[in-house]
Amino acid sequence: MRIVTLDSLASALPPLPEEPRLVVSGNFAAPYATLEVLDRALPAYRLHALNAQPGLPDREGVTYETAFVGPGMRRSPRLRYIPSRLSQVPRLYTATCPPDVVVVHTTVPHDGMVSLGVEVNVLPAAIEAARERGATVIAQLNPRMPYTYGDAEVSVEAIDLGVEVDASLPSPTPLPIDDVSASIGDRVAARVGDGATLQLGIGAVPDAVLSGLAGRRGLRIWSEMFSDGVLELERAGALDPEALLTSSFLFGSPELYSWVDRNPRVSMRRTETTNEPALIARNDLMTSVNTAIQVDLYAQANASRVRGQIFSGFGGQTDFIVGALHSNGGQAILALRSWHPKADVSTIVPLIEEPVTSFQASAIVTENGQAWIWGYDQESQARHLIRDAAHPDVREELWEEARALGLVR
Repeated sequence: MRIVTLDSLASALPPLPEEPRLVVSGNFAAPYATLEVLDRALPAYRLHALNAQPGLPDREGVTYETAFVGPGMRRSPRLRYIPSRLSQVPRLYTATCPPDVVVVHTTVPHDGMVSLGVEVNVLPAAIEAARERGATVIAQLNPRMPYTYGDAEVSVEAIDLGVEVDASLPSPTPLPIDDVSASIGDRVAARVGDGATLQLGIGAVPDAVLSGLAGRRGLRIWSEMFSDGVLELERAGALDPEALLTSSFLFGSPELYSWVDRNPRVSMRRTETTNEPALIARNDLMTSVNTAIQVDLYAQANASRVRGQIFSGFGGQTDFIVGALHSNGGQAILALRSWHPKADVSTIVPLIEEPVTSFQASAIVTENGQAWIWGYDQESQARHLIRDAAHPDVREELWEEARALGLVR
């Protein structure tokens, strides 16, 4: 790895194709300072990132490319969405999306290694694909990035150029858990016993679930990501002290970042590991908790599109639902509000008109109750959804629609 300054980075780049593909750290670890330099140096390029947050270069000539749309790319007229399960995204880099430049956000070097810190995900596969085809790997070296282990560690020999940038890491704004989220969280938490392995995201409902699990013991984590709720479980003594906390990326407070820094219990793994359904299924009592925009009376979920426009993507929902359902004692839960407050519509609908993201979880949980899904015939699934999960204001309408669909005899 050759260390260069931000001012000299552009001149250190090798010749690139007319419209190179830049694969960069996504989620909450985007290397903004380095991207700003590259954006000035490249008239046109493809910017490939997962769950990109606001602040990316945004102009004519920059084509956004992703398999999971974040708010930094959402609704852009220059967005190119690539439908893919998250577990399959790494394969794109040796197939239809070969990288010309990979830009990662890492720690400073230590004993010949750097760490990808809070964002591992698909980046090891991108680095390997770049090395295989002679593409360029750039590391934004940040002394504030926590050093994490597992697949996060990368040899400096795999990196061509390093740029030293001292930058703070983003943290979520703490939000109070509202009554609806608390009710959903309590219902989900009641389904989780001692010794379960958890996969949860970030937000009011996952936070409410985690807060309801403080009294459990022997809990384990196998997840795409985790945040401060896991740290709270650790403090409450709810986690199995002998088990590794397996994740692919992190997002949380400075306190969380300090806790994971050189913490041997935190195992940051590449997407091919965390999201492989067969590996997920090896965890006993695997409990996957995801959400959706809509669920219909056939127990199909739309978690990807709003009014015909891509909102996010498959993500890891399909991977974890399949893995959890094949786990010994596992369960896959979809937790959502029964009424969408902004759109002012029911989230339980007769039949989804959008492309389906996933199908048939173990149960659908709302603030009104839990609808048992797996193992029931389609008529019973529909009855459970209407009676136990749907908002009271739309139940009569849903009964009528169910009759029209032949789901109620």
